[in-house]
Amino acid sequence: MLLYYFDGAEDLLEQAILELRRKRIGNVLAATGVTDHPRLADRVRAMWSVLREAESGLRVLDQAIGLAMYDSGRYAELGRGASEQYLPTLVALCPDHWSDQRKVEVAEMILAVLRGFLVDWLTSGDTAGVAAGFEALARALEREEAADDHPASAR
Repeated sequence: MLLYYFDGAEDLLEQAILELRRKRIGNVLAATGVTDHPRLADRVRAMWSVLREAESGLRVLDQAIGLAMYDSGRYAELGRGASEQYLPTLVALCPDHWSDQRKVEVAEMILAVLRGFLVDWLTSGDTAGVAAGFEALARALEREEAADDHPASAR
């Protein structure tokens, strides 16, 4: 029956991962409302709490990233697809007046750092270390956004 709807087990896995990411992104967007969290660092803080929820399917996505890392020929799309799905959301969280290039640069940084924190948190259990690193990220985002308030230091 499944082969009627999917091209095989790998297609089923890919479609399930895509749907799981869509749900996570929807939850992130709901948690990062502009009116509730006007600053980028606060939006990322709200997003981070959603991403760590066990109900969000984090373990499944972690396994998908593992497959993409260790058998990239077969599962490359699982890794590439994650970036393609998450980056537009992260770009949208950036202040509207930033250039497109600046938005993409900051979004790429946020994605890579949060991905690393999630892997570290799941593999080491070092919640204190991850929390400290996350707060450093939040401060960096606050400084990035504050650069707008100081034209001499702006990009």
